[in-house]
Amino acid sequence: MKVETKKAPRAIGPYSQAIRSGQFLFVSGQIPIDPNTGELVDNEIQTQAHQVLRNLDAILNSAGINFGHVVRTTIFLVNLEHFNAMNEIYKTYVLDPAPARSTVQVAGLPKGALIEIDLIAEIPNK
Repeated sequence: MKVETKKAPRAIGPYSQAIRSGQFLFVSGQIPIDPNTGELVDNEIQTQAHQVLRNLDAILNSAGINFGHVVRTTIFLVNLEHFNAMNEIYKTYVLDPAPARSTVQVAGLPKGALIEIDLIAEIPNK
């Protein structure tokens, strides 16, 4: 089942913001686009990391869950020198126990973004 919200950027290609399959929500990679303007935010890693995590939070909330339900994230950075700065922002969003995670450096991201994050969350039985 498709999950989407106007509080996060529209997909910029042929994909969904998120798909629910059984008890899991698979959220597509989010880049630091402000959903109100459709534009990339400031070119600082801290600002971009906050925007990406706000976008992810909006998608999680639209499915009735939050970062406490996240079990896995993948973080893509254009420059691994941003790793520590990104971690300072990231740890303010995730809840304990922190989800499993991979962080990789990539050659480039859409629209010239410095960071992209995707995630998997578990939706509890109600």
